[in-house]
Amino acid sequence: MAMASLALGSACRSLGGAVKPGDGRLTARPRAGVVTAATGEIKLERDAILQLPDNTGGKPLPLLIMLHGATQRADDMFWYLGTAHKEAGVAVLAPNSADVTWDAIHSSTFGEDVDYVNRVLKRVFETTAIDPSRVSVGGFSDGATYALSLGLINGDFFKSIVAFSAGFVIGGDKHGQPRIFISHGTHDHILPIDRCGRRIAGELKGKGYDVTFREFDGDHEIPKDVAREGLAFV
Repeated sequence: MAMASLALGSACRSLGGAVKPGDGRLTARPRAGVVTAATGEIKLERDAILQLPDNTGGKPLPLLIMLHGATQRADDMFWYLGTAHKEAGVAVLAPNSADVTWDAIHSSTFGEDVDYVNRVLKRVFETTAIDPSRVSVGGFSDGATYALSLGLINGDFFKSIVAFSAGFVIGGDKHGQPRIFISHGTHDHILPIDRCGRRIAGELKGKGYDVTFREFDGDHEIPKDVAREGLAFV
């Protein structure tokens, strides 16, 4: 119920908003010459979780930053993804918001959470070989809203965005042309598909973005086959 009330309180706005141009920009970038020594689960600042494939093959990995929904935490994202990230060979970084949801969801101002994501990313790039051409951001519910927003603002860094059941897009100065995967349940009772997923996909396509929109027969969730599609997209 808490998640539902938070989501409904901020749901389904049009693209745009009152964020100053440049807000939400990330500066962390993958480093050359880094060798990945670890595998499996690694805990980082503020209990962020980095999950690395069991066999990296010595090659730079694709990375997905996966953002949780309102009232959720980082480990919930791996419950949603199941084994999809392992099957796809994708490294997943799941950070935690400082509050019950991400800073700009209600205030339309990027702040502490962006700074934190940037710090955790820098740490990942210091210790893990990441392919700069395959860095993506994604999320579920409020996390999908935040991922779409950060992904468009940092579209010259993120090559793709994966948004599972997003509500809206926070305004900001957009850069680049990332590929976008959006999924939404046709029976979503928290963020209705007509006012959220379908509208977001249509507006982004109208602005010239390469959008894959996946509707599914379900509620506010990430079905296993949709999770696999999203990770394959990454």
